[in-house]
Amino acid sequence: MVNLIRNENMKIYRRVRTWIMIGFMIFLLILVNSMERYNDGKDAQKGSWQESVAQDKQSRLEILKQKDLDEENRKFNEEQVAIFDYHLEHNIQTENNTMWDGINGSAGLIILITLFTAIVAGDSLAGEFASGTIKLLLIRPASRLKILVSKYISVILFGILLLIILFIVSVVINGILYGFKDINLPLIGINTDGEVVERSMVANLWKTYLFSSVSTVMIVSIAFMISSAFRSSAMAIGFSLFSLFAGTIASNIIQRFAWSKYFLFANIDLTQHLNGHPYQEGMTLAFSIVVLSVYFIVFNLVSWLVFTKRDVAA
Repeated sequence: MVNLIRNENMKIYRRVRTWIMIGFMIFLLILVNSMERYNDGKDAQKGSWQESVAQDKQSRLEILKQKDLDEENRKFNEEQVAIFDYHLEHNIQTENNTMWDGINGSAGLIILITLFTAIVAGDSLAGEFASGTIKLLLIRPASRLKILVSKYISVILFGILLLIILFIVSVVINGILYGFKDINLPLIGINTDGEVVERSMVANLWKTYLFSSVSTVMIVSIAFMISSAFRSSAMAIGFSLFSLFAGTIASNIIQRFAWSKYFLFANIDLTQHLNGHPYQEGMTLAFSIVVLSVYFIVFNLVSWLVFTKRDVAA
């Protein structure tokens, strides 16, 4: 199995396309964070962070005066006021205009990692059929299951590599742009008991990475299922990317229905639980994990059945 995974990794990293993806992501990180730093520099000239927090607090208090404010928005604004008070009372700067502002913002590029990983996944299996190399691959003593798993693992490892690059480059770039003096800055938030607490910024960032990368795993599973069934890289890549964007739109349209909580794309973004704003009231992290696990098993079971049972010459 190790040799199979090593062989699949060689196929991925020998391609110029792979390095173009990595280079483009690094370029985009540098560009976006440099632009953000330029804008933050102009905002910093308007006053201290304490003044900015005081203004934000006052804005929240004005919102709380609205009589028609619903309970959810009232609770959210009350929590924000409590967080602002904690910052001011303990003299803890917010992440705005610090290296963490750019680092946390860079986490939004995880969707780019999902796109790149889906492209590699869609071509990993279907490309073998298109080029005819699948026959050479299957004459080896390794079973079809091992071949399929090795391809799947190699694609996931590629996604993990992109995540590591995203983290390292965003830390280095923002450290250079803002300075590393705020590297130990805590994240101020509200716990489940409604208390204001200090959390590790690094731990929270990696939790965001972990939760966000779940969508990558699911999209990769879809890509493998489609490529196994239709043996077409274009269809596997196209359908996977279409699912990523259309699924989000569809989940918003059907949100008013109770059954929509079982929809794949209603659960695929686990950061909704990290932020305390689930797709539907009553949905928990455990519920979403169970739903995603069922979809994961189905997608990969279909991939395995089609790949192992179908005649290669067909």
